[in-house]
Amino acid sequence: MKITVLGATGGVGTEVVGQALDRGWQVTAVVRDRSRLRLPADVVVAGLHEADKLAAAVEGRDAVVSALGARDRGPTTVCTDGARAAIEAGAKRLLVVSASGLDADGDGFFTRTLVKPLLDRVLKHGYADMRAMEALVMASAVDWTIVRPPMLLNGPRTGAVRSRLDGNVRGSYTIRRADVAAFLLDAVADPTLIRRKVSIAHG
Repeated sequence: MKITVLGATGGVGTEVVGQALDRGWQVTAVVRDRSRLRLPADVVVAGLHEADKLAAAVEGRDAVVSALGARDRGPTTVCTDGARAAIEAGAKRLLVVSASGLDADGDGFFTRTLVKPLLDRVLKHGYADMRAMEALVMASAVDWTIVRPPMLLNGPRTGAVRSRLDGNVRGSYTIRRADVAAFLLDAVADPTLIRRKVSIAHG
C-alpha cells in the first residue's frame, strides 16, 4: 500500500507514519520541517498551498491521510486547507481526522446537554474549521472517510476500539492516538467506510 500523510509530525500523524511503515507500506510524509520527522519515510517538504509539490506527493498513491489539527484554540483553517490541498492534488481516497464533539448524535443526556455545549464554546475555532473541512470533503468526488475520535491520549496502542456510523460511541470519551492511527490505516482499504463518517472511541 502507498499512502501520503499530511500532518505527519503531529501526534496522530507520527503514529500513522510509524504504523504504516511497520506494515511494510510505502509512506510519503508531507512536512514543513524535515527535522521534526525522525522516521524513515519518504519526505516532501511543502506547505499546504504548494500545489505542484503536493500533486507530486499524491500522484500514484492509494490514499491520502490527513491528520492535521490546530495547535492552539485560536482561529484556524488548517484542517480545511489540508483537505482542500489533498483534493486539488488529485487524491482518489482521502481519510481525514475530525472530532466526535462536532455533534451529539448518540450521546447520553449529560454529554449532550452539558458537555458538548461547553466544548463547542471552548473549542469553537477548531470545531468551525473541522465543520468546514467535513462539508468540503463530503461535497467532493473523492472516496472519503471522516473519522471522529473523542479526546486524544498518548500511550501505546490498545487495540480496543469501538466504532459507530450512525452517531457517537456511547460511554467512552477518550482514545489513544495510536489507536486512531491504526483505525485510519485499517480504513484505507475498507469499502464499507467509503463516503461515511465514523465515530471511534476506546472499547
